[in-house]
Amino acid sequence: MTAATSASLAARYDAVVVGGGHNGLTAAAYLARAGRSVLVLERLDHVGGASVSAPVFDGVDARLSRYSYLVSLMPRQVVDELGLALTLRRRRYSSYTPVGDGGLLVDTASDDGTRASFGAVGAPASDHDAWRRLYAGTGRLAERLFPTVTRPLTSAKEARALVDDEDVWRDLVERPLGETLRERFDDDVVRGIVATDGLIGTFADLDSASLTQNRCFLYHVIGGGTGDWDVPVGGMGAVSGALRDAAAGAGATLVTRAEVTAVSPGAGDAEVTWTDDDGVTRGVRAGVVLAGCAPATLDRLLAAGGAAPSGTATPEEPEGAQLKVNMLLGRLPRLRDEVDPVAAFSGTFHVNESFDQLQAAYAQAAAGRIPELPPCEIYCHSLTDPSILGPSLRDAGAQTLTLFGLHMPARLFREDNDAARESALAATLRSLDSVLAEPIADVLLRDPEGRPCIEARTPVDLEGDVGLPGGHIFHRDLSWPWAESDDEVGRWGVETDHAGVLLCGAGARRGGGVSGIPGRAAAMAVLGS
Repeated sequence: MTAATSASLAARYDAVVVGGGHNGLTAAAYLARAGRSVLVLERLDHVGGASVSAPVFDGVDARLSRYSYLVSLMPRQVVDELGLALTLRRRRYSSYTPVGDGGLLVDTASDDGTRASFGAVGAPASDHDAWRRLYAGTGRLAERLFPTVTRPLTSAKEARALVDDEDVWRDLVERPLGETLRERFDDDVVRGIVATDGLIGTFADLDSASLTQNRCFLYHVIGGGTGDWDVPVGGMGAVSGALRDAAAGAGATLVTRAEVTAVSPGAGDAEVTWTDDDGVTRGVRAGVVLAGCAPATLDRLLAAGGAAPSGTATPEEPEGAQLKVNMLLGRLPRLRDEVDPVAAFSGTFHVNESFDQLQAAYAQAAAGRIPELPPCEIYCHSLTDPSILGPSLRDAGAQTLTLFGLHMPARLFREDNDAARESALAATLRSLDSVLAEPIADVLLRDPEGRPCIEARTPVDLEGDVGLPGGHIFHRDLSWPWAESDDEVGRWGVETDHAGVLLCGAGARRGGGVSGIPGRAAAMAVLGS
């Protein structure tokens, strides 16, 4: 990181980036490489935002991807253009779903094995055929649509023509995902396995006319032009670390412990005010301000600077809807099925995520209650990439588990976050135990003080930890990755109502997930590319 103190900073920069998350670093790297002077201001004592690795458990030699954990949406173009030293590993097993004393294992290397697994859990052969048709369709969609995310916005009509599959367009873009899944599949578990991609970080009824769930699903199946979700070697900290090095190496100045308090826009002459580590208020002029923060946060900063809203924030506050649980195990837990636990846990391990279970959990959470049987999914980073564990842990056979709980909206935690976190974690572990052959507590490692190696973070925690309003991991509900009005066509999806202020975070039109797409788009908008 470029060493800098407030006293050594220039009075003006071509670009000031508010927030040192992975998208802010991406924008900084592109602009600095183009010869622009760039200042990045980050509230925390480190950059990377939610894309970081951390020694979560005291005295334990393991660096876990604390918040985000897999990579799909980062274009190879970004990696190549910035020369990022980043390795991503493909997972052979897509998912495993326990069903009674068996389970459904989706093996990307064996279609015959996957078909047999469908039959073993009672799903009809027609569902496997429908599964293949659906994912052949999403594969074509991904191949044709994903290349557009590094270009100016295309129109919905042009996107539809690119996809060139009326069934896929209708089923994923025009009608609720729940309706599509009921029509295409007979088995409740199979429907649920597909449905979860519409609910990661999104609190929605699968039948919602808003199609929020459809937009989430779309982003989860188009990444890289294939829809694959890969493991970053070294954890998510390797991703943000590579971007940090690219930005600093190109000459961007990165300042941490700098909490931005106001943005006063002005075409070519904006001002950003922040408080430094000593509590001193500082200010800097900027040719352009790039907001790596959420649109709702940007509007608060603009109001503090005496300016009108950005025109990008939604009327309601964003609301995240996930419980993130990090665990370190002495070994993988035993399963009721005869499947190899390595296969079961190296992909996505679905827990109580049938279609009806997902809908029941949503209804309970929408009514203000922690779901009785929380749906969740798990994967084990260390099976694909053991480098995140210290040598003694690797030699002992230790493994990590990352659990992502669905339908845990921020509203459930607002009144008493500590108590609600404890209740939500207990319910989630009961849900997990219901599909295992032994309690997960029996295989948790303990730190040197005898405490179990398990950590839970609620949406309220994420709001405080990394500045996500409402704990929303996408900053707000996702947008379609194309223009939705004529005036957006040919733009970058990062523009605001202020000429000197651009979004460069997950709240941009093609935001969400770990991608660098909004950061690159903001840089291209500045550079006129």
